[in-house]
Amino acid sequence: MSNNSDPGKAQSQEHQSALFSSLVMQQFSMAMMLMGRTQMPGAEKAPKDLEAARLFIDQLEMLESKTRGNLSNDEAALLKQSLMNLRMTFVEAVEEGDKAQPSQTHGDAKPAATQTPSGESTPGASSEESHKKFSKKY
Repeated sequence: MSNNSDPGKAQSQEHQSALFSSLVMQQFSMAMMLMGRTQMPGAEKAPKDLEAARLFIDQLEMLESKTRGNLSNDEAALLKQSLMNLRMTFVEAVEEGDKAQPSQTHGDAKPAATQTPSGESTPGASSEESHKKFSKKY
């Protein structure tokens, strides 16, 4: 009888493994989309919502914690690699946001000088931009 139950159990484990992999990839894809790394189907521009992306990363971290010791080597490797990629991408996305935010606030302070059709045609605009770059780093 053990021969009859083994194939059924193996199929069930394969099915569970496929579902687990699908769940991990789904969470990974949503986080990447929310970090602006992949485009949402039908959308003109990739949305950027780092708080929502962080939630998907947190869910995968919880899954890793709760399933520790119960995953196959392939499942554990998929989860570990996905989390590593997401964490690195999240840090990059946060750094990009930090760099973009100060320039937007300075741009709002003097809109007439910085908003020209060519951007560099006004001599004052380029010197102000270089000044802004230096003052932001302090």
